[in-house]
Amino acid sequence: MTHTNDADVVRRLLTTPATWAVVGLSANTARTAHSVSGWVAATLGMRIVPVNPRGEGVFDEPGYRSLSEIPDGEQVAVVDCYVNSSRVGEVVDEAIAQRERLGIGAVWLQLGVVDEDAAARARDAGLDVVMDTCPRIEYPRLV
Repeated sequence: MTHTNDADVVRRLLTTPATWAVVGLSANTARTAHSVSGWVAATLGMRIVPVNPRGEGVFDEPGYRSLSEIPDGEQVAVVDCYVNSSRVGEVVDEAIAQRERLGIGAVWLQLGVVDEDAAARARDAGLDVVMDTCPRIEYPRLV
């Protein structure tokens, strides 16, 4: 089954204040993940938790090497994925595994990131899925 983004889900995710764990966000200001995550924080009012291989902090928030390293007690509504399509399935599987502990309700696969099987696994696990688009593109269209 081919995934289709639900406009109501996108609208709800973009307008409900929450914490987003951004996988692939580092302090590198030249990367799209940095500029878009900064926009999501500043414009939409979301708290951003960076997840990257070095555990590098960004936007005055501590960073983590994986979702499983985010401490108990944190609530992460959305896992925003800035990783290659060939690697996003691992991130989605970790989001599913950490869903109850962190309160994860959705995975957002960024523009160009497509994995139909991972999207299906996330939906089957009860997560909302947004795939192959960017919050900065969707916001003016839906809000």
